[in-house]
Amino acid sequence: MSVRELVVLGTASQVPTRHRNHNGYLLRWDAEGILFDPGEGTQRQMLRAGVAAHDLNRICVTHFHGDHSLGLAGVIQRINLDRVPHEITAHYPRSGQHFFERLRYSTAYRETVGITEAPVDTDGVFVTTPSYTLEARKLSHPVESYGYRLTEPDGRRMLPDRLAEHGIKGPDVGRIQREGAIGDVTLDDVSEPRRGQRFAFVMDTRLCDGVHVLAEGCDMLVIESTFLDEDEQLAVDHGHLTAGQAATVARDAGVRHLVLTHFSQRYSDPDEFERQARAAGYEGELTVAHDLLRVPVPKRR
Repeated sequence: MSVRELVVLGTASQVPTRHRNHNGYLLRWDAEGILFDPGEGTQRQMLRAGVAAHDLNRICVTHFHGDHSLGLAGVIQRINLDRVPHEITAHYPRSGQHFFERLRYSTAYRETVGITEAPVDTDGVFVTTPSYTLEARKLSHPVESYGYRLTEPDGRRMLPDRLAEHGIKGPDVGRIQREGAIGDVTLDDVSEPRRGQRFAFVMDTRLCDGVHVLAEGCDMLVIESTFLDEDEQLAVDHGHLTAGQAATVARDAGVRHLVLTHFSQRYSDPDEFERQARAAGYEGELTVAHDLLRVPVPKRR
């Protein structure tokens, strides 16, 4: 059975707390797992969340600040220790190649798995598979940072009443999907367009064009909201977003489920992030993330 869900491994920003580990997010997308921004302690958080190294197919790093990448060393060594049998590909800003290499080979271990390094250095689609494309967009942060967007291809939804009306059943259902028509009955006669699902991951950044492009029309947007609105100047100075800014992006982009994360340790009341997001006018599903939470990707409308 296919599963599409976000597994939250860590939700802190620069400084972890007693209740929040450094960043780490696993997107389960059917048979694949994409690990985003493995910060320090991610390997242990994976264990607590029931995530195995075998579940990983890609690793996507937005940038090379420690809270988003220090866990790479442990995760990569665990992949090798467990002798993961399939290819794993790592994506990260090309400008941080030397950081990736230092983390990958930070200590001695037996390398048993070939991890494919596929850095990004430009906006646009950089991975195309039968089930999704991956796109990167540059963000605005003191070090080079990219956000990521996964888009499922559009398809068709078969309509049982139309199929019955035209007497199409059994193997002919698959045939009309493959061939586009059976006799004078076309695929359009018995189906309707089905928009592919869309997921975006936006970490450390100020407001910029890349944020809006990544968020547009997403079913789920995972986005940093390091600061509350009263500290907006701090957010601008350090290259971050506030809860209100993140929610405004989601509102304007038509996001169905907004997941706020990457919280500064200065705040003790997580409910305030939800209050400020709602005050910004976002009316969709809203999750203020906490460690080890599982969030299903919204079902298609």
